[in-house]
Amino acid sequence: MKKIGFSGTLDPITNGHMWVIGEARSIADDVVVFLSENSTKQPKFSAEQRKDIVLRSCAERGWTNVQVMIVKSDYTARVAKRHGVDYLIRGIRTTADFDYENLIQQTNVDVIGGAKTVFVMPPRDLGSVSSSFVKALEGPVGWNWTMKKFVPGPAYHAWIVSWLRKEWDALWHYSQATHEARARADAWFQRITGDDAYGGAERHYHNLDHLVHGLAEVRTWSANVGPSRHDTDMVRAAFWFHDLHYAHGDGPAADGELSNEEHSARLWLSSGLADGKGPGFAEGVAALIRSTDHFQGPAIAHPLKEIMLSVDLAILGQDEEVYRHYAQGIRHEYSHVPDETYPVLRGQVLTYLRQKAIAGTLFGDPFFAEQYNALAIANMTWELQQLGQ
Repeated sequence: MKKIGFSGTLDPITNGHMWVIGEARSIADDVVVFLSENSTKQPKFSAEQRKDIVLRSCAERGWTNVQVMIVKSDYTARVAKRHGVDYLIRGIRTTADFDYENLIQQTNVDVIGGAKTVFVMPPRDLGSVSSSFVKALEGPVGWNWTMKKFVPGPAYHAWIVSWLRKEWDALWHYSQATHEARARADAWFQRITGDDAYGGAERHYHNLDHLVHGLAEVRTWSANVGPSRHDTDMVRAAFWFHDLHYAHGDGPAADGELSNEEHSARLWLSSGLADGKGPGFAEGVAALIRSTDHFQGPAIAHPLKEIMLSVDLAILGQDEEVYRHYAQGIRHEYSHVPDETYPVLRGQVLTYLRQKAIAGTLFGDPFFAEQYNALAIANMTWELQQLGQ
């Protein structure tokens, strides 16, 4: 078969969709993805954005024989037929899917004279994966790590950046801001999520995932504890900036050299984003950023310090799978440290943190301590064993 088509809204494209496209590639020389632009739906991503995500997802797998066509106000089967595509491929997960898709196929062929349909059944692990399923995952702490299992990399990246943008805009009251304030917020968002900061390829842990996780932790803390909007926003702003500058180092900054945290705090103070947030906001956020510095942090006093530190350390109390990915990410970030040295240095850090957890002082905030302390001890014990410490 020369051409075969696959159609859908693909908002977002999932690994289930990718499997069907892969099956299509095994049947035909070329695959055309017909991307539906339905005026009655309100997709998260525009048709052009979805097209770009699909193309990048296919390129990530080395698939060069897939093209994407946006369908507007027309029947996909009829458009396919006009472009020399005689068959569409559809995935069937349940008997209900079959009944629905069979009805659509009869309409396509008998009523509008369009392309016929070939049905394929996905493997069991993809049987429940759909765009609506993936969308329903968004929100709770750890939602991003769960979502990552079900969508290709470009779709995942686009989704979390979109989520981060909503969090960012809400923090700065973007819709009510002046033109100048919006421009400033836009520029800093691009910088923070870009290749030279959290979005950088060399960021294996202090990356966009870390940013999403921390902000979700702040949201959950705020919903359960009920702090003031001012306090919540201060912690949020500090977390956005706390690892903005991140360069590898094995100890305190040399004379005249800024630590990562101090550098990040100064970037925050230079941003101008605190305008309108009230007196003391900018200085308070800077203090919270500096509190994450192992060397100057102990001397910093701030009423929200323990919240900030607990959010930053919450990764230690996540479930086993997430923690193991975190441990791998840390090793990759410190790939410059020799294999014979890393276990000793990492072991020293973990031993110190584990002792604090056993003493009940790792998480200075009761909300985080109750959720994460016990699991943090178990996780760090496991990693120390892996390191031979």
